[in-house]
Amino acid sequence: MGKPTGFLEYQRKESGRRSVRERILDYQEFLLKPDVADLQTQGARCMDCGVSFCHAGIVIDGQSIGCPLANLISETNDLVYRGNFAWAYERLRKTHPFPEFTSKVCPALCEGSCAVGEHGEPVAIKEIERFLVGFAADKQLDGPRRPALSSGRRVAVVGSGPAGLAAADLLNQLGEEVTVFERNDRPGGLLMYGIPNMKLNKDVINRRITIMEAEGIHFQTKVEVGVGLSVDVLLQDFDALILAGGATQPRLLSAPGANLEGVVPAVHFLTQATKRLLDPTSPAISTLDAARKDVVVIGGGDTGTDCVATAIRQGAASVMQIEIMPEASQERPSGNPWPLWPRVLKTDYGQKEAMELFGSDPRQYLTTVTEVLGKDGKVSGVKTVRVEWQTKNGRMIPVHVAGSEKMHPAGLVLVAMGFLGPEKTLLEALGLAADARGNVQTPPGRYNSTIPAIFAAGDMRRGQSLVVWALMEGRGAARQCHDYLSADALPKKHVY
Repeated sequence: MGKPTGFLEYQRKESGRRSVRERILDYQEFLLKPDVADLQTQGARCMDCGVSFCHAGIVIDGQSIGCPLANLISETNDLVYRGNFAWAYERLRKTHPFPEFTSKVCPALCEGSCAVGEHGEPVAIKEIERFLVGFAADKQLDGPRRPALSSGRRVAVVGSGPAGLAAADLLNQLGEEVTVFERNDRPGGLLMYGIPNMKLNKDVINRRITIMEAEGIHFQTKVEVGVGLSVDVLLQDFDALILAGGATQPRLLSAPGANLEGVVPAVHFLTQATKRLLDPTSPAISTLDAARKDVVVIGGGDTGTDCVATAIRQGAASVMQIEIMPEASQERPSGNPWPLWPRVLKTDYGQKEAMELFGSDPRQYLTTVTEVLGKDGKVSGVKTVRVEWQTKNGRMIPVHVAGSEKMHPAGLVLVAMGFLGPEKTLLEALGLAADARGNVQTPPGRYNSTIPAIFAAGDMRRGQSLVVWALMEGRGAARQCHDYLSADALPKKHVY
């Protein structure tokens, strides 16, 4: 371990963020560069527990414990404490394909299960990871790694989000020839267009794509499998398929008036904002904009926060965020003990920006929209009501509180209520079975679909989840796909 008494001597310290008044004027990343000495002190706080939960990567009753990638966190922290940064990065890369992504966007499941955090503040593991990423880039330790062998087999990966990229990366290293198909104009999927630039700079994604191309991975953009590219052609040209198209079917608002102009799925709003940033002169860019509008964001979570922050940068007149769930407590609830991920109140960067800019927390808890109001076909406001959660027939349901109705002005309503699963076009074209939630059906703990040589990973298989889970799934699907292709009994061509 690092310093045996470090967890007693030192406190948690993060690098901090750019001031709100400065960062809301641009779309540059808001995180400040970590201080090396501070991170070595954080490494010293790591206890190297006899039984570590920070890298457990398991789920109990729907609650996470530790990092799904099983990162060698204690070893990495110890090496950072001792100043062996290159070795620390190599330890990190043994299990993690893209730490440059999670070090910026992951909620740090590892920290939620850190032993130091049971009675205090956890080790700043995510900060250490972010520092190592920058160190490796500066020292050119993260460059292309060409695979030593080639199997001569070809694998198509459909979707270039975190699951697709992770699958392509590992398959390539295992000697398979990989082509990644992306229907958008740039690779990256959710990373590129679902997460705003101030949270994950797109240069980071572009750099990784360039490295992957140098390693021999092929990317084809503006190609939608099952629409622009026939699945029959794909099945003939490749020995196996990995489906990693994500859960891209948004849950829509069902209240009256939800079809008015100005009621927009959150992911569409975020996508257009990033496209405008990357290519402001393109005639194809939407005019969707929050400037000088009262913005209502329906839904919490990371997507809701990103909508709040993006609307502020576009010059919104006001921002309100509506959440049907109650406000979380400051302390862990009784059914959520360590080392489970702590379900406590978190105020993220978007809410903090709104609080400083508008003077109050934008979140309205235990509230739901009952109607969207309009004028001349465009949204002009929303009608809300307070709710109480009550048990009926063994289920918790929200019940409207009489007399709590309110009306709020709105020029833009962003629906961030999650996703219902993958779009059906590709599943139907391939004739794949879906599970009860509409995801690609696979056996428990496995990635093979109901058709041989077709595998699924990420949100398309497990439903809407975190980037780190998608990375884990992509690697898992890649291993299973490689094992399948490597089997002695494998014919030269498959019958689908």
